[in-house]
Amino acid sequence: MKPAAHLTPASLTPQIEKLFSLAAQKTMALDRRWRTRDGAPVFTATGKYTARGWTQWTQGFQYGNALIAYDVTGDADLFNVGLQHTVNDMPEHLTHMGVHDHGFNTLSTYGQLYRLFREKRLPPDRVKVDRILADVWERRFLELALKVSGAVQASRWTTLPDGPASEPMGYIYSFNGPHSLFIDTIRTVRICAVAHLLGHTLLGEQDRAINLLERAIIHARTSARFNVFFGAGRDAFDTPATRGRTCHEALFNVTSGAFRAPSTQQGYSPFSTWTRGLAWAILGFAEELELIQALPADAFGATFPRAETIAMLEETARATADFYIENATAADGICYWDTGAPGLDNIGDWRHTPADPFNSYEPVDSSASAIAAQGLIRLGRTLGAAGTRYFTCGLAVASVLMNAPYLSTSPDHEGILLHSIYHRPNGWDYVPPGAKIARGESCMWGDYHLLELGLLIHRMAQGGYYTFFDAALMPKT
Repeated sequence: MKPAAHLTPASLTPQIEKLFSLAAQKTMALDRRWRTRDGAPVFTATGKYTARGWTQWTQGFQYGNALIAYDVTGDADLFNVGLQHTVNDMPEHLTHMGVHDHGFNTLSTYGQLYRLFREKRLPPDRVKVDRILADVWERRFLELALKVSGAVQASRWTTLPDGPASEPMGYIYSFNGPHSLFIDTIRTVRICAVAHLLGHTLLGEQDRAINLLERAIIHARTSARFNVFFGAGRDAFDTPATRGRTCHEALFNVTSGAFRAPSTQQGYSPFSTWTRGLAWAILGFAEELELIQALPADAFGATFPRAETIAMLEETARATADFYIENATAADGICYWDTGAPGLDNIGDWRHTPADPFNSYEPVDSSASAIAAQGLIRLGRTLGAAGTRYFTCGLAVASVLMNAPYLSTSPDHEGILLHSIYHRPNGWDYVPPGAKIARGESCMWGDYHLLELGLLIHRMAQGGYYTFFDAALMPKT
């Protein structure tokens, strides 16, 4: 894909207004229909959201959609939906010991509420809301939720033998078990950093204090080393031409700590690139870079010098972003679900033509594109003038996603972002009659990340900016 130098955040304002008008309607309609006892909505089939038992990693996105839509529209009914569901339905996620998804569920709900609270963007009249706690106690309620979730996430830890120069290594392991490091987790590990910034420490055996920021940095370093390829010949497919590709899962021998092999759960193969995993990497590393650059030098110990940490995060974010732009997308910046998907050869020169979600061979994954677009914009802004390419590419992807055929305009379809894919190998995605591949449907994380992307651009169009670390970095009130 090519950068779109003519686009600016302000130029996308009409699309963003349309996006949030639709999102507000669809979010409220789904809330009226959906019953919490039925589980978390995951993806649509024939335009209706359905649950899928795997983990409940999408529930926070459902309620987060309401809070983001409120932020842009000011509709207090959306805020009330997000608040009430967060308080009533999300507490069990705070102490969920079995998943690596705390950054998804907690920051999309408690985190969004905390951000709105600290920015003083709450509805002026909250009479409709059964007030949970007031003033300082409301803040402490939200802070406690973030602290608990960050500590629980960090406790799901596999320690590896030290790396080069006695560098500590380890990772938050996936729901598959202690042997499994998912690239997805690089976007959820920010919950550990938020908990740290709020002054929290995880206590282990014999009251051993575990620094949550250090744990987040160690996880990022380990992910960069084992889930991202830098063209250095780690295996026969790790060539300079594939610098920046990711593997979904890195497997380890938990007895010895030795790395065994790349793997994948949702991609085509360990040696191709599952594009949603690549997108998680772009956004996750870009956000961690935002955080570390914002922290003062005295926030770091000798183990993780600030300059070296910034260099690692920037190199990894740049490498994955470059691979997305140069190798993983069609000409319009939209990606298919995996760069090695076998049917891509039947589409022809797919990298130099716009993505075709209606083809008969391989699905596109618009959700991956929405995640990647935010990462490109955040990376571009963080790098300043050196990041113009990433910034304009991110805006270009956003512009495509907020138009047909990706924006869901039908009131009969509950999704917001069309043509997403969940689990192609398992065949979970809905294939409409007469079609050969899944298409035309939505997923809850795709909807959420499109709204998150829209909020980011909306703020920049108004002359502002926000990160998910801003609230925690603010002085206490």
